[in-house]
Amino acid sequence: MKLLILRPEPGASETAARARARGLDPMVAPLFAIHGVAAPAVEAARYEAILLTSANGARHAPAGLSGLPCFAVGESSAAAARAAGFADVRTGPSDGAAAAAMMAAAGVKTALHPCGRDHAPIAHPGIAIERHVVYAAEPMPWKGVKGPAVAMVHSPRSGARFAEVADDKGAIAIAAISAAAASAAGEGWADTNVAPVPRDSALLELAAQLCNHDLEAARDDTNGL
Repeated sequence: MKLLILRPEPGASETAARARARGLDPMVAPLFAIHGVAAPAVEAARYEAILLTSANGARHAPAGLSGLPCFAVGESSAAAARAAGFADVRTGPSDGAAAAAMMAAAGVKTALHPCGRDHAPIAHPGIAIERHVVYAAEPMPWKGVKGPAVAMVHSPRSGARFAEVADDKGAIAIAAISAAAASAAGEGWADTNVAPVPRDSALLELAAQLCNHDLEAARDDTNGL
């Protein structure tokens, strides 16, 4: 079973390396390419914390913010924040809402959210969260990949685009990072499953289970002949 990794680089290659370590056969086929966008400078003194919902937000965050505490969604975003020079990085348990709740518990009242052009707004009572678009994801040409395969869908936008370009849906099983991503992918796939938590590690675990399940099923069919 091929494993299709549809997320943009550099995350796609990072996921592929972890997949190979598990004995899987990944094919990196990004649906989007990430690039930074021109954004006005910000004054660090206006904020008490930084909210990061993606590693790309950390990579393209405005300069001069690394002295602020950073609340990141998932270890991938946290690792990117550390690589970008943030010293005080706190990792949330699941999604943006949970990271915002962590900020509120820490007494944060004002925060900056470096984000992509296409993003889900994060809000929390008592915290003024200012969104600052620092990157964009642009569609890449799709060359076509035939099944059977398991496709890792990391976002609703990726799910919607993959539904548009995939030409062999009945032979492809979807492993989605969230219910929203699965819903955006729509119907017509061989199977659709959602990771228990919205993390790349959990999504890869799910994809591995689907790949291995189909491999065992194929062996059972062969043995029955």
